[in-house]
Amino acid sequence: MDLSELDYELPPDLIAQHPAERRDASRLLVYERATGAVRHRTFDELPDELHGELVVVNDTKVVPARIPIESPRGEVLLLERREDGTWEALARPTRRLRPGRRYGPVELLEHLGEGRWLLRLDGEPAGETPLPPYITEPLADASRYQTVYAREPGSAAAPTAGLHFTPELLARLEPVRVTLHVGLDTFRPVTEERLEEHRIHGERYEVESEAWERIRAAHRVLAVGTTTVRVLETLARGGPPAGRTELFITPGLEFRRVDALLTNFHLPRSTLLALVMAFAGVEEMRRLYRLAVEERYRFYSFGDAMLLL
Repeated sequence: MDLSELDYELPPDLIAQHPAERRDASRLLVYERATGAVRHRTFDELPDELHGELVVVNDTKVVPARIPIESPRGEVLLLERREDGTWEALARPTRRLRPGRRYGPVELLEHLGEGRWLLRLDGEPAGETPLPPYITEPLADASRYQTVYAREPGSAAAPTAGLHFTPELLARLEPVRVTLHVGLDTFRPVTEERLEEHRIHGERYEVESEAWERIRAAHRVLAVGTTTVRVLETLARGGPPAGRTELFITPGLEFRRVDALLTNFHLPRSTLLALVMAFAGVEEMRRLYRLAVEERYRFYSFGDAMLLL
């Protein structure tokens, strides 16, 4: 797949800088793959669009992973805690940083390439909310970059499709939980000209046996977010109940356990957009994204949602 197929035009004013006042007040673009029908709803109407699907959510919790450093002025973004207690992280300005040096609560141990470092952190993460770079305005309430069902700390970014749920809406759907800790793979842009040349680093996941039995036995499954899709399709291919997934979902992949997908609108040239195109079709998604722009949907982390049935 040529990377240009993951491009689209987006007016900058459609990049949501703040979440909707109420989580489930965001808009919901509904697309039926079987018929091509499109409906424009609000997120609190999600239950009305479902027909017995088992809802599966990713209960990872975002850690305060963005740690400012003063000399040289820059920052460290924690990505993943290793089993030995060290962390993998992105750090900048990489060229001015040195292994063996301390920068506030951070001791850099080894440069891993591509701006990634192995480091030791004093205590637990106590930095700032790791908002994406396209959100340039401050967030008044850090909890709005956290799902209401977040439970397992470990992510460097929120599984944003879940940000629309309220406790009341969640209670109506009775979802099953899985865990995938969002790291570098989810938000790193694709830079190669061919999508197939992009390298996946892998992300940690865990699914309880009872949860997987319910998912496996369900007539239809709705995955909330691309991270949930990666977990379910990894297990459907014989993956263990806990481990790392390096599953790279691109157009042409056969989906074995995900029957419907709830997702936000993703950045161009991203693996997330490639995953959604794999699920619903390349040209279909290009058409739906053009429609979303015309209808002035809000894009990216704090934006609106799309339901693909």
